[in-house]
Order: sequence, then C-alpha cells, then structure tokens
Amino acid sequence: MARKKIIAGNWKMNMTPSEAVKLVETLKPLVKNDEVDVVFCVPAIDIIPVVEATKGSNIQVGAENMYFEEKGAYTGEISPAMLTDAGVKYVVLGHSERREYFAETSETVNKKMLKAFEHGLTPIMCCGESLEQREQGITMDWIRQQVKVGFLNVTADQAKTAVIAYEPIWAIGTGKTATTEQAQEVCAEIRKCIAEIYDDATAAAIRIQYGGSVNAKTAPDLFAQADIDGGLVGGASLKEEFGKIVNYK
Repeated sequence: MARKKIIAGNWKMNMTPSEAVKLVETLKPLVKNDEVDVVFCVPAIDIIPVVEATKGSNIQVGAENMYFEEKGAYTGEISPAMLTDAGVKYVVLGHSERREYFAETSETVNKKMLKAFEHGLTPIMCCGESLEQREQGITMDWIRQQVKVGFLNVTADQAKTAVIAYEPIWAIGTGKTATTEQAQEVCAEIRKCIAEIYDDATAAAIRIQYGGSVNAKTAPDLFAQADIDGGLVGGASLKEEFGKIVNYK
C-alpha cells in the first residue's frame, strides 16, 4: 500500500498570532489537496489561533517542540497534554536548530518521542548531518545513530505511525538543496535502519520526509523518489509558494 505523502511547514520563530491567522487564511485555499497530509507546525503562542483558523480545512496543526514531563517546575516548557488539549496532532522533535542552539541530544529527543506516543501525538523526528560530517564521509553513521537512539524503546506499532525528517544541516535556510540522488540515498538508508531495528513491514509503513530549502521547483523530483514521502518545509511554508509545494504534481 502506497504511503500517503506528508508535507509540513515549519514556521520556526516567525509570525505573531495575528500574522499567523492572516497567513492561514491566505494559504487555506492554496493547500487544498486530499491526496497528501498537510501540517502547519507553528510557534507555541500561535497554536490556539491557528487551530481555530484551520477548522473545517484539510490542515492539521503541529507544534515545533515539547517537553518530556507531564507537568511541574519547568518554566517556559510546554507539556504534551497542553498540546493535545489545544488541538495539536503533530510535534517536531530534535530539529537541528534545537540540537545546535539549545543543547538537545538524541537521548532527550528519545524521551520526547516516548512521551509524544504516550499522548497520541505524531512525532516528526529530525535527523541530519553537518557539511563537515558529509565531507568526512560519516553521514550514514551519524544519521543511523540519531535514528537508533531516537527510536529506543519505541514499539513497532508506534514507529509505523511516526514521521522522520531528513534534513542535511548544510541545506537548511542556505538555499542549497541536496541533490535528488543524495536525498534519496539517505532516506533509503533511514528506511533500511528502521528495518534493522524492527522489520520490513515497519520500514515500509514509516514516512520519511526530506527537508532543507525545499521549494516549488525542487519538490516534484524530490517527492517522486521511492523513499521520500513528502517534505518538512521551512521558509517556503510562509509564502504562497507553499501551495505549489503541496500540489506538486
């Protein structure tokens, strides 16, 4: 059975609540496509107005992060229960910017993965290598380590519902995109790694996105690859161009 494509916008630290609602109203008619899952991953303060603004549409709402505890003295953090109560369906975990700027590790990402599943949230777990790591020839080793630690103690049934986003760090926000061949090669390796952890059925079910300067021109070729099941889109998700990415055919 063919995997349904999932195309998610990662807004990062952009859009005030009022700006977010305006953007949703602009994008709503442009991203209509029942053949793909469309997700807007928005800043925490935008979640409630965006959930309200997307009601009745094909858009689902995701968060850009969450903490792995239920509640408590964790000033500034957001719990999974807060997200689900607000109407969130997806959560981005382990984005390279979180790892680089906020000292997140694969171990903390794993804790968040387990907590997300516990609350019925679908994680979009990010992995990716730096330019230095690619030039050193250790891309596959690095990615496999991120995937194996990230999915530690995750059951096969849970893993089948997860999303993995492969984002080469050197291609995020730089205007550089991995070649179609490079992107497919790593996504195929990720699927192979999932098969090793679980089995072929789990590997066949899990959806793997490519992210890193995805735009309307590169999307069709990328999404046509056997192991690329959509995209995690940064800058282009804040523009009308996102509609063309969602309707890439």
